[in-house]
Amino acid sequence: MTEPSKGLPGRARVVIIGGGVIGTSVAYHLTEAGWTDVLLLEQGQLSCGTTWHAAGLVGQLRATESGTRLVQYSTGLYERLEAETGLGTGFRRCGGVTVARTQDRLTQLRRTAATAEAFGLDCELVTPAQARGRYPMLETSDLAGALWLPGDGRANPADLTAALARGARMRGAVIAERVRVTGITISEDYGGRAVTGVTTDAGPVEAEIVMSCGSRASNEAVQNAGVWPATSAKRDWNGNADQGSQPAGHPPPSGLAWSLPSAGLLSRFRLGPP
Repeated sequence: MTEPSKGLPGRARVVIIGGGVIGTSVAYHLTEAGWTDVLLLEQGQLSCGTTWHAAGLVGQLRATESGTRLVQYSTGLYERLEAETGLGTGFRRCGGVTVARTQDRLTQLRRTAATAEAFGLDCELVTPAQARGRYPMLETSDLAGALWLPGDGRANPADLTAALARGARMRGAVIAERVRVTGITISEDYGGRAVTGVTTDAGPVEAEIVMSCGSRASNEAVQNAGVWPATSAKRDWNGNADQGSQPAGHPPPSGLAWSLPSAGLLSRFRLGPP
């Protein structure tokens, strides 16, 4: 087993790269499922990257039923986290208004309302005047109608991250800040490529599974594994560069997962028994 360096564990079953809302959510849910040997590594402080300047909007209606169900679950989680961890998330159901300026767009909103009803979401088509009653700053002279979703809300991303992190710590996860991951260690034994851990500026850490949840900040660290992790969301203040496609001839090694910025979904990760 690798010797620990500077207080960092030498081994963990799961290493998570990135201490934003996605990384801490992964740690929270893994520990909730009984995976207590979890180490989260953050190069700065929790929520100091993409998360800190996110708007925190929580819109429940998504393009797919699975995405909608995921956000519905998330709103329930955000409401109960304070009682569980003692830290507020800033979540409040303030409702959301989607407007239509043309009849074609209004037709689309009618379809959206039908989808919301099928998903069990409270939803109402409203007139421009009714929309302005819910949002007085709204200019309605050029509107054909609007869609009102009273269950939509907002959360404070930094507070939510802190609450998720505390919940993960309460169940045994270790969270190390100011530790930069510099690479992924890979074994080519047994005729395949498999992740065996990470290298950091505080020493190496062995792991069965590595999850990259650090947006573009973790790109350089994990590219030696032959994968492109989560790229910057469109809300980022810095410009997006074309990351290209998966390099030819380099299939992702087993034991590596990476996150997608859209709706907090995870790709290439299947949770088994603890």
